[in-house]
Amino acid sequence: MKNKAVFVDRDGVLNEDSGYTYRLSDLRLLDGVIEGLQSILALDFKVIIITNQSGIARGIFSTEELQTFMKGLMNVFFENQINVTDYFYCPHHPQGRLLEYSIKCSCRKPEAGMLFDAKKKYNLDLSKSILIGDKETDILAGENANLFSNILIDSEERNNQSKASHVVQNLIDAAEIIKAYNL
Repeated sequence: MKNKAVFVDRDGVLNEDSGYTYRLSDLRLLDGVIEGLQSILALDFKVIIITNQSGIARGIFSTEELQTFMKGLMNVFFENQINVTDYFYCPHHPQGRLLEYSIKCSCRKPEAGMLFDAKKKYNLDLSKSILIGDKETDILAGENANLFSNILIDSEERNNQSKASHVVQNLIDAAEIIKAYNL
């Protein structure tokens, strides 16, 4: 049997987006994140974080600094009995300063490479999986992977042209919508 997942963007959905957020001292969870993730996990979804991290390509922070931040984030979740299955990140940006990461890739959202990698690694049924993001690039990545639904957390980017299935205020509201899907 295939698994189902909720793919969650990191900055702006789980934690405050301070622009190139990579220092543990800048880790601040948004309101409703713990409760929302607990509700999602109770619905038998795997929770997988997918995040663009172009700060690596731009030379602003290293992959090691990203991993330190992610370990801190995962520890906060662990302390709250939240089992995040995994995280995937894209270090690339076509205009990056570091040559090895300055490419047009298939993993940078709105491309769906991270979702396809997770599908392969965790035997996921993408037609029963959902994405939660705060930018249209997140929503487009979900569309490009033919997910069941794409939920936009309200942000400055919100507009009437969003391709999101739903627009919500926070992760608690997103969890309520997912619960109503009864997948």
